[in-house]
Amino acid sequence: MRKLIPTFLLSLAFAQPALADAYSVDDDHSAVLFSVQHFGAAWVYGRFDKISGDFDWSADVSKSTFSLTIDAASVDSDQEKRDQHLAGPDFFNAAEFPTITFKSKKVEKKGDKLLHVTGDLTLRGVTKEVTIPIEHTGEGDDPWGGHRAGLHSTFTIKRSDFGITYMPDGLSDQVKLIVSLEGVKK
Repeated sequence: MRKLIPTFLLSLAFAQPALADAYSVDDDHSAVLFSVQHFGAAWVYGRFDKISGDFDWSADVSKSTFSLTIDAASVDSDQEKRDQHLAGPDFFNAAEFPTITFKSKKVEKKGDKLLHVTGDLTLRGVTKEVTIPIEHTGEGDDPWGGHRAGLHSTFTIKRSDFGITYMPDGLSDQVKLIVSLEGVKK
């Protein structure tokens, strides 16, 4: 029995991600990317250059929290004229709605490194509840004495759900999002 206790304790340590503290999103090593199909042909890609947020992935997963804020005007599709249009009233309307936000409300464990996170996504002044998969991609110490953790998610939203209906015959309603976050332990 004495030999089984250390083995059992070691298995518990590896059963849960080691994340148990608060992390701040490192904007330089994180990304929010999107793609939308153009005229049923190719995919057009873009990203947001300014993001911030926090996450706390607790050993009790139900107490974990995730929040993300995106500067809507920081949209970057590698074409300045298109970026101005995307930031304008036809799409993100960044002058009136300067941020896109996500704030978790419920977190459920779905595997060793996978969570389903339900929360409020606010885009263009419209808030919708969404459930997204979040994968713990890894963690480790950096050379400056900090500790970092990574999260990744891929999911799809309908742009019309958020009042973005410009060019319905030319752009798909489905928008694919990839969110890759690296956090620095606070």
